[in-house]
Amino acid sequence: MKKAPNLTSMTAPARRRRLTLGADPWLVVLTIVLVCFGLVMVYSASWDVSWRLLDDPNALFRSQLLHIGFGLVTLLVAAWFPIPWLRRFALPIMIATILALVAVLLVNLGSEHKRAFIGESIQPSELAKLALIIYLAVWMESKGDRLADMGYGLMPLILIMGLVGGLILLQPDLSAGLTVGVVAVTMFYLAGARLWQVAMMMLGGSGLAYILVRVTTTGQERWKMFLGGLVDLQEASYHVQQSLQSFYSGSILGRGLGASRGKFGFLPAPHTDSIFAIVGEELGLLGALGIIALFCLFVWRGFHVALHAPTRLQKLLASGITFWIGVEALINMSVLLGLLPFAGNALPFFSFGGSSLVTTLTGVGILLNISRKVPESDELRGQVANLGSSGRNWGRRISRLSRRRSARQAR
Repeated sequence: MKKAPNLTSMTAPARRRRLTLGADPWLVVLTIVLVCFGLVMVYSASWDVSWRLLDDPNALFRSQLLHIGFGLVTLLVAAWFPIPWLRRFALPIMIATILALVAVLLVNLGSEHKRAFIGESIQPSELAKLALIIYLAVWMESKGDRLADMGYGLMPLILIMGLVGGLILLQPDLSAGLTVGVVAVTMFYLAGARLWQVAMMMLGGSGLAYILVRVTTTGQERWKMFLGGLVDLQEASYHVQQSLQSFYSGSILGRGLGASRGKFGFLPAPHTDSIFAIVGEELGLLGALGIIALFCLFVWRGFHVALHAPTRLQKLLASGITFWIGVEALINMSVLLGLLPFAGNALPFFSFGGSSLVTTLTGVGILLNISRKVPESDELRGQVANLGSSGRNWGRRISRLSRRRSARQAR
């Protein structure tokens, strides 16, 4: 009679394969909680808007269910998609995203009311965030030790960011452009850039932001209302005033789930940009702190996955995706509390909308994929630089395989 396999008697590689078949359980549980919590809040925040706009209080809720269903499909695909294959698909994904951003500009030609959408629900600027993270992770990995070189790494990165960010700003979508820039600079630093290069990019980005604020009417209005709101709440934007009123009326324990008053035409976009304020009003300070705690846990697990990822590409992917989701949540919540100038960032997992939710769940799928620590195939292992974790810069020392060695491995 055969004995059950004993882990202590198994070889190290076999034991490692046995123990890493599943994804990070923390990430799985946190994702389920965030999606379910978000779905409940979307229904609570959207039924009045849905009834007024569509004569059906459940229409937007049903749409969000479809978005979640499609997002879970993309999550499962991303969770089992071979990560090394991204080296082959990163450029086509980026090209398709750029074409989608250009398509939005063509659709808006001659239109007085510009929209950052294709059709009714596809928002390319949301898709561009994840597409750029994938492309930059593959691109930065391929640069190896020369990433920090001015002409080989820094200048091409500025051109990439300028192209994608410029197309996003022309939508116009200022908040998505800001998010893309912050995430790209962070990934550049984690990939091995020098501090002076990061500082130079931050200064350049700040200068560009200042110019946009000065030359655009929207930027001037938002900056003026932000500064005024810091001194006198009555000088803040109507959106921020109503948001803070919702938080104030929610107090510690909230009015109760479904009992918000702000969603009845007072608070703009209660089911999208302002859903965090609805949480604060209905579930109180404790509910708002609960959401913040969930996002903090998610970011912690995401960076834990990045830290223990077996390859440089996976480290960059996990870091970029985690930072992106964390920054989106931070900006959304800070804006509604009057701590940042107004921006239209969605609250990940919570805000109504297909593009944001599907893109976020796809990114989570990649994170879960990386957390499984599936080793790369021998066919693709020698095609790019390998990460060495013994360098001084927390795993940023890289040794590039020579072409001769790569050719021998390919044979």
